Amino acid sequence: MDNIEHDSTFQLCCELISRESVTPEDAGCQALMMERLSAIGFECTPLRFGEVDNFWAERGTQGPILAFAGHTDVVPTGPAEQWASPPFEPTLRDGVLYGRGTADMKGSLAAMVVACEEFVAAHPKHPGRIGFLITSDEEGPAVNGTVRVMQYLQQHDKNIDWCLVGEPSSTKQLGDTVKNGRRGSLGAILTVKGVQGHIAYPHLADNPIHKALPALDALSREVWDSGNEFFPPTSLQISNINGGTGATNVIPGELEIQFNFRFSTALTEADLRSRTEAILSAHNLDYDLQWNLSGQPFLTGSGELVDAAIASIAQVTGLNTELSTSGGTSDGRFIAPSGSQLIELGPVNDTIHKIDEAVLAADLPKLTAIYKNLLHRLLL
Repeated sequence: MDNIEHDSTFQLCCELISRESVTPEDAGCQALMMERLSAIGFECTPLRFGEVDNFWAERGTQGPILAFAGHTDVVPTGPAEQWASPPFEPTLRDGVLYGRGTADMKGSLAAMVVACEEFVAAHPKHPGRIGFLITSDEEGPAVNGTVRVMQYLQQHDKNIDWCLVGEPSSTKQLGDTVKNGRRGSLGAILTVKGVQGHIAYPHLADNPIHKALPALDALSREVWDSGNEFFPPTSLQISNINGGTGATNVIPGELEIQFNFRFSTALTEADLRSRTEAILSAHNLDYDLQWNLSGQPFLTGSGELVDAAIASIAQVTGLNTELSTSGGTSDGRFIAPSGSQLIELGPVNDTIHKIDEAVLAADLPKLTAIYKNLLHRLLL
């Protein structure tokens, strides 16, 4: 695109990138967004919980809600000296815009705002409602962010019908992939108990490492499910094993193992917990098990939102998009349980969280066009 530096989405993206909004800091990004949205008739409600800034914005008073959801916080830059240009100074080189947050997800935020500006200018009395659910806690603990805003919306009887999360979903070209679901994430801390003792007198001790190994082997070999049309098979991965005093002549008294399930809709959290505990008990372990569910799996099948996204991408880019449920968790896990149809659609994700994070500058106005097309298809 010629004169990309004069494009509204590019300019707003640069303004957002220049704000050092490392989790949980917002650094004025939300104030800038609310100023732009208020100017076109949105009612903006700042929602600060703890040290986290959030806001809900809404235009329209009746009809279905199409909500744009996203986050203004970014991950730390890593060693700034390793960046080709300062991470919070948006820099255009050879048609590529560099800066922390370009792809994840300030480019999407800029495209959302500009898409709404252009849509409202053309349709000031549009039917339905447009919402914005924005947090500064997506990259952090995710305790006082989207989950708290959803509680606020439920308390005020506001139900999101369609939700577009601006996470960077594309793989090689803008729009080639839309996330229409995510796997669930269930973590566990397993403590296997034994009896500490001198390594020369094993009969006076009880080694928890030796006891745990057959059980861990059984867990790692278990076929939990076969997946389904939309999800790959459930995966268990052991991430950390810690035991011992550091001395070579001491049998440890306990062993701690951390593992995580990424699971599909083919089974439930309760299934995973009961089957895991059955395997551990079958090996006669003395153990303690702490579970942490960070997200249930969710899926948005064919329907108004998915169909509109596919058609919008095809019209703007000419691509036949692929639906996918791969990747980690997102804040969509807090929104989907409300019954909202939900997808993730954003820039190419190959540089997110990396040194020299970047987006193709010409993709920014294209993303705006996709979002605006989606507004047309769902609200008009």
